[in-house]
Amino acid sequence: MDRSPAARARGITKSFGDLVALDGVDLDVAAGQIHGLIGPNGAGKTTLLGLLLGLAVADSGQLEILGTPVGRTLAVPDGVAGFVDGPGLYPSLTPRQNLWALAALRGYDARRTAGVDDALEQVGLTEVANDPVRGFSLGMRQRLGLAAALLTGPRLLVLDEPANGLDPASKRHVHRVLTGLAAAGTAVVLSSHRMDDLAALCSEVTILATGRVVFSGPVSKLAAERDELDYRLRTSDPTAARRVAAETPGLRVLPGRDSAQPPDADALVVRAPVSALDELVVRLVGAGVAVRELAPVVPPLEAAFLALTGTEALTGTEMVPAQTDQEDYR
Repeated sequence: MDRSPAARARGITKSFGDLVALDGVDLDVAAGQIHGLIGPNGAGKTTLLGLLLGLAVADSGQLEILGTPVGRTLAVPDGVAGFVDGPGLYPSLTPRQNLWALAALRGYDARRTAGVDDALEQVGLTEVANDPVRGFSLGMRQRLGLAAALLTGPRLLVLDEPANGLDPASKRHVHRVLTGLAAAGTAVVLSSHRMDDLAALCSEVTILATGRVVFSGPVSKLAAERDELDYRLRTSDPTAARRVAAETPGLRVLPGRDSAQPPDADALVVRAPVSALDELVVRLVGAGVAVRELAPVVPPLEAAFLALTGTEALTGTEMVPAQTDQEDYR
């Protein structure tokens, strides 16, 4: 598979008046890669997505998309598709009519226009292809926006919160579409506040904070940089498990219960590096205690994100925005 850069940025800056949205940002996205873009609201994510889509131009720095240098005009090479702040749709038209209108605006020939039904099938909207979009839920609109991007046959797909509003079944459907595109060589750049989505989809991530890159690289490296995590432990014998955990070197039993879960007298929360967890499991088995669950209280990717950005507010595996995403693109 071609692993040449689909997008490459060096020293990108972008300001809106006195507000610095991007400050010396570097980015590398390879063909066939799903690259996650993470950051608190106002970090500059949507500004960067807008540059990749040709919706804005950088003040300085170098940006290359699909092998073509992007200058100071609102233009990107053919093969780039996506959306920020939600897809733009005609509410009075049906999904099929929306895609036909897009095909007509782009001057597609009959062969490309014939791909409308295939794009709708890929995102699971065939059964509602003739219903007016005005009655669609947020998740259905998101999937139609993805279908519109697929119609162009993109080599670089840029998506802003593509799982927003999706139910679990629809989210899995969209995940399959994105992983299939990447396997075929399309580069995908997506932003999300859902750490579980990013962990499931992305091979690499870039984390922004106040317009600067604080991390860029493989997800595995990011997660590994957290030496200690808090883990939820459930066993067949909570009393014995607490005693064994207290005696395990390098491991601490934390007071109280896991606040992210309903009260559970059988659960312990321990803080430890992976090596201490391995020792804990060996000791529990040796003591005849069955391990029913041993899982991070906060997933490793999210824990690393919180440490790098100082973000504190979260619910489950979803960061709680302090403001709307629209303020991210100024």
